[in-house]
Amino acid sequence: MTEIRKAACHFCHMNCGKLVYVEDGVATKVVGDPDHPFNQGAQCPRGNSTLDHLNHPNRINYPLKRVGERGSGKFVRVTWEEALDDIAARMTELKNKYGAETMTTIGGTNRTDDFARRRFFNLFGSPNVIHTSPDCWIPNFLMETAMLGWGAFDPEVSNGSKLVVVWGHNPGASYLPEMRTMLEAREKNGTKIMVIDPRYSETAAKADLWLPIKAGSDNALALAWLNVITTEGLWDWDFVDEWTEGFSELCERVEEYTPEWAAEKCGISAELIAESARMYAMAKPACIAWGVATDQLGLGSTAGAQARICLRAICGNIDIPGGDVMPGPHPTFMTDWEMELNDMLPEEKRAKQLGADRFKLLGWPGYSLLSENLIKVWGKSIPAEWFCEANPSIVFRAMATGKPYPVKGAIILADNPLISYGNSKQVYAGLKNLDLLVAMEYWLTPSALLADYVLPAASWVERPVLTTTYGVSDWLIASQRGIQPLFERKTDVEFWAELGHRLGQAEYWPWKTDEEVFFYRFQNMETGMDNYDEFVEYVRMDFAPREYQKYLTQGFATTTGKLELKSTILEKLGYDPLPHYVAPPYGPEANPELSKEYPLSLIGGGGYMPYFHSEHREITRLRLLSPDPRVAINPATAVKYSINEGDWTWIETPVGRIKQRAVLTEAVAPDTIQAERGWWFPEKEMKDPELMGVFESNVNAILDDDPDKLDEACGSWCTRGVMCRIAKVGEE
Repeated sequence: MTEIRKAACHFCHMNCGKLVYVEDGVATKVVGDPDHPFNQGAQCPRGNSTLDHLNHPNRINYPLKRVGERGSGKFVRVTWEEALDDIAARMTELKNKYGAETMTTIGGTNRTDDFARRRFFNLFGSPNVIHTSPDCWIPNFLMETAMLGWGAFDPEVSNGSKLVVVWGHNPGASYLPEMRTMLEAREKNGTKIMVIDPRYSETAAKADLWLPIKAGSDNALALAWLNVITTEGLWDWDFVDEWTEGFSELCERVEEYTPEWAAEKCGISAELIAESARMYAMAKPACIAWGVATDQLGLGSTAGAQARICLRAICGNIDIPGGDVMPGPHPTFMTDWEMELNDMLPEEKRAKQLGADRFKLLGWPGYSLLSENLIKVWGKSIPAEWFCEANPSIVFRAMATGKPYPVKGAIILADNPLISYGNSKQVYAGLKNLDLLVAMEYWLTPSALLADYVLPAASWVERPVLTTTYGVSDWLIASQRGIQPLFERKTDVEFWAELGHRLGQAEYWPWKTDEEVFFYRFQNMETGMDNYDEFVEYVRMDFAPREYQKYLTQGFATTTGKLELKSTILEKLGYDPLPHYVAPPYGPEANPELSKEYPLSLIGGGGYMPYFHSEHREITRLRLLSPDPRVAINPATAVKYSINEGDWTWIETPVGRIKQRAVLTEAVAPDTIQAERGWWFPEKEMKDPELMGVFESNVNAILDDDPDKLDEACGSWCTRGVMCRIAKVGEE
């Protein structure tokens, strides 16, 4: 008899609905769920490869213990009991010798239940949880929270929006349901689409207006838009007068940032800058869809995010139908914040969070101020996971040098840090120097090859998935486990719970299964269901009634109760409270002499279907679609450097060089190249120094993470507008 299970894909952030066909406990077919609101039955290539991933011969199926030198690639099979007992004993030894803060955990994207990691580390006593978050979404969300009292990250394109601005984002290639929504809104409502992107992307090809700005100039463009809107009186006068603080100071600040000033920095005309600013200001309601562009500016990430938020605010597009909605927390569902047990982490341990004395907004100093405001208005805060992190660059340096204090142990989940963090060689130096390194993984990745233990992770077919937008939205979608985990694979919740039991945390992990944990989180919702699977079968989704202009009754969850164009939290933390210009730290403006040697501009975060970050390169059917790393080069530039289509090229920055294959396209400007991220080669030698080609084509190997050039509030490293040069391999 065939059973059909209502699952959700965890191969990217969309969490598309899936139907898993199961016969005698074996998954035989996976298709898109036509009743799921995200994908409506569609599947991308990643989703189509589900069974390949589930049953791949190279999957890690049993716990492995290192028996050779770190990086030798020599492991033996052990039991879960042996692994967990030894890990717990070694963690206890390190804690007794150096303090709990000597342990860190390195997280990635979207295949873990993040509350569990934070819950474990709060109970263990370490504040040093790190994540790729400084370069992805978090600077924008934190600035929105500081200025608005919650993230305005939910663009209501289909609810009457007259214009959607897609800024540094390409849903036409990466988030197809989002692209479909925009095109449907255009068809039904006449919604215009504006794309701001150095590349002529799949989304730009569908746009009514495309702004091909220089890589890394997003901050300058946003400030120039503010100049046009404030000098021409195009703001929402009533909203600004009644609900904002700091407007006069904002007007004074942006007076110098004219379209003419921005034109050279952005590489587009002053006329186009002014035209696009007017188009946005006059198209109410309008929304600005999130993209990573301003998150990845390095020194200017927070300033860029702040300027973009001010645009949405002064035009009155915050929390209105068709605008950028602040959903707030789910009113009854137990959010990630409620599950983390942040109060269990003592103040003296919070003070030891690495980097928090410097990058204060993404750390306990900023998080404490934000939470105080949020709880007063919403009754809940945003989770510490993602939004209260140690700084990765400082942590990896502490691993390597022991300064400001030793970091001796790390647990990696859902991440491949040698690939995903800036300055890969610094990451390598840190991981190599650890006394204890644990990786819970699908595969032996370059990072996992350095581990003392590699533990088998269950994939989304083998675990339930509860989609809650990391606990910061007012909706949830519950999905079932397709099958029980194969071999000896476990979920991360099981891992943290079983390790926690060994470290004196048993009372805080009372659940036996993920389903029990998730159903516990429904306890205040009065679902009428008896268990989690029943909830999925008969309820599955809960979208809280959407309210707009919530500030009319509750104000904004800020220090002043208003939308703060001049941020009191930034001011309290010692930062400039107003938007301002910061030149790209590795661009020609900041390095005029060095840029003569490196005349091109690198976009270092290019992602392409069928991959997601550094994942899926083991899957044959996906690898055939894109067998090699690719760098996009304008044909005119290729002629100048004698590069032909398909040639291997060196991409070099002052930090180092990597090689990728040339793809000639006019989608990038002659002074710009775009390199793919996430590359390593599972087929190459699985030991030091090669480590599956970890430094060969990995763009993070040529991106710097100098703490002095990170964003001062969030610690973001720069991946855009990085000066570089290229040469054909063999002719350099």
